[in-house]
Amino acid sequence: MPRIINHALVLNLHQPLGNLELLLDTNEWEAKEILWSMDRMPRKLWAYEDRARVHLSLSGTLLQTLKDKLFQERVYGIVQCGDLLWHLQNEKIFDILGTGYFHPVLPLIPKIDCDEQLERWRGIGEEVFSRNEFSGFWPPEMSFSMELIPLIKKMGYQYVLVDSNNVEAVTDMSWAELRYRPHVAKFGGDEIIVVVRDRDLSDAQESGMDVGWFLSEVEARTKDCDFVPLVTTCTDGDNGGWFRNTTENSNYWDCFYEKLLQNSSNGNVEVEPIFIKDYLKDNEPFGEVRIDTAAWNTGWHHGKGFLQWTGSQVQKEALTRLEQASAMFHDRANSIRDSLVGDEVHLLAEAHFYMLKAQTSCHFFWGESWVHYCHEDIDRMEALLSKLPNGRV
Repeated sequence: MPRIINHALVLNLHQPLGNLELLLDTNEWEAKEILWSMDRMPRKLWAYEDRARVHLSLSGTLLQTLKDKLFQERVYGIVQCGDLLWHLQNEKIFDILGTGYFHPVLPLIPKIDCDEQLERWRGIGEEVFSRNEFSGFWPPEMSFSMELIPLIKKMGYQYVLVDSNNVEAVTDMSWAELRYRPHVAKFGGDEIIVVVRDRDLSDAQESGMDVGWFLSEVEARTKDCDFVPLVTTCTDGDNGGWFRNTTENSNYWDCFYEKLLQNSSNGNVEVEPIFIKDYLKDNEPFGEVRIDTAAWNTGWHHGKGFLQWTGSQVQKEALTRLEQASAMFHDRANSIRDSLVGDEVHLLAEAHFYMLKAQTSCHFFWGESWVHYCHEDIDRMEALLSKLPNGRV
């Protein structure tokens, strides 16, 4: 009888605010590829409600775009966004993960703003998906530090996803136990369950793999497990040629996932897709771990030190300005909030919006080419504050 291996598939979907609209103006085909990659998911999986299990993290800015009536009208001939959002509410197939609204690298932004980034996502997530319970948390860019544990716990999340290269065992455990069992991480008086992403298998998921190779690989990696292993693979779901490919039988869903659902056994092992929350019902966390302050691997960097986002002097200067702008905003807001009336309240809220938007990870991810967007958002925030009482900056 085949040995059972549980597989948790996690896909991250994010578009900066206004990016899809910009692409529609400047590179319409790329915008269509992105929209079709999202719309393709429920359509490919409708027939597999009994087997398909997909975790989705959708940034707040992507949700804001997809639910915007003007955007929906603009792309009506490409994708029906309302239908897409409705289909993603299918809890038999999809489990929605909480995340940060503007997709910031959380350890790189002021701690005072992390709460608001998470709370704003909860607001739009509850509105779009008509629920108030989200069991798992996806840190944008898998960027994590132990100091985030109390906040994630406070937001009501049961577990957080972290990258295998950033997990260190506190309790004595084997290589396989570290990667294929959930654990507990503690900070101060708080603790949270940690689910570990297999970096190597996730790299294969991103670039392309076949079912036979995957079955053999998970069999070899979990051969010493005396427990039901949880193999977790996490990648972007709207980036890369394999997820965007519009040719029939040439993308992730046709070439891999549908075939896995149809033929998930090689005689020695059987891979069963599962929601992490369901796995945790039957499998207690094992041991304690510590998580390094780091992110997942990007196209050219391993994630340690956040070099993808902090590697140049221009990036560092923008991050420094972000920190200063946040301190200035909160100091000013705290001193005038109770005295504001009428439109002044909306001006302060709009200034807060741009201050948080400036923290978007994409402003730093692309080297120096997008850093100017961070500065433009801070400039807007300062201009709005200058219109408020004692708001000259």
